[in-house]
Amino acid sequence: MEGIRKPAVAGLFYPEEKEILQEQLNSLLGENIADFQCEKIYGLVVPHAGYLYSGRTAAYAYNTLKQGSFKTVVILAPSHREYFPGVSVFSGDAYETPLGEIKVNKNIVENITGRNRNIFSGLIGHGEHEHSLEVQLPFLQMLLKDFDLVPIVIGDQSQKYIDEISDILAEIHNEDILIVASSDLSHFHKKAEAKLLDSFIVERINAMDYEGLMSDLAESKCEACGGGPIAALMRSAKLNNYNHSKVLHTSDSGDVSGDNTGVVGYLSSVIYE
Repeated sequence: MEGIRKPAVAGLFYPEEKEILQEQLNSLLGENIADFQCEKIYGLVVPHAGYLYSGRTAAYAYNTLKQGSFKTVVILAPSHREYFPGVSVFSGDAYETPLGEIKVNKNIVENITGRNRNIFSGLIGHGEHEHSLEVQLPFLQMLLKDFDLVPIVIGDQSQKYIDEISDILAEIHNEDILIVASSDLSHFHKKAEAKLLDSFIVERINAMDYEGLMSDLAESKCEACGGGPIAALMRSAKLNNYNHSKVLHTSDSGDVSGDNTGVVGYLSSVIYE
C-alpha cells in the first residue's frame, strides 16, 4: 500500500513497543469499566492526551464496544497545528500504529468527499505533529480487531463546517459504522475552575444539546479543542434518531500529576439509541 501514515506519537503519548502497548491497554481496559449498558451504539466521545493522563477515562468509553462490533470507524478529530478551512479526509491508504496497519475505507472517503468542496480528500491535518486521531487507534485495534478507518480532521470548527460534515455522516451511517469524536476539555486552569468549565460540556453532552454546546464554546463558557467534532457527532446521531448520551467518566491531568494549578480536563461518553 502507498500513502501509509506512520505513527507520529508512539513513544510519547503511548508506548512504541507492541508488547508494552498491549500490556498497558489490557490494564486500562481491564480496570476501567462503567456500570452501564446500552443496545445500539452510534458513537463515542474520548480524550486524546497521553495514556498516562487520559487513558483511564478513554477506557470507560471504549469498553462499551465489547457489546457490539463495527466494520468501519469514522474518527472526527481537531487539528492542533495546522489551520485550514473545512474538513480534511485522509487521502492515503492506511494509518499505522505499533499494533499494525488499519486500511482506509476508500469507498466511504469518496462518498464523503464527493458531495461538498469544503469536505475534501487530502493530507493536511494528518501530518506528523497531529496526535488527536492517532491516539484513538490502538484502543480500537485491541477491541474491534478487524475494521477499516475513515480518518477525518476538522481544520475550522465553525458552525457551517460542523453542519456540513454531520449532514453527510448522517446520510452515510449504518449499523456497521462507529463514529468517534476526539477531544480534550479545558486547558491549564486551576482544578476547581476547570471542573466548572468542564461541567458545561458534561451537561450539554448528557442532554444531547449540540446547539447549546456550540453556543457555550462560542461564548467561552467552556473549552474543548474538539468541541466541533463532539457537536458533529451529536448532531449526526440525532438526525438518525439516536437521542441518548451518557458521560461515563471525567478526570483531569492533576489526578495523575498531583499538580492542580493548571490542569487539562478529560471526558468520555457514549451516544446510543
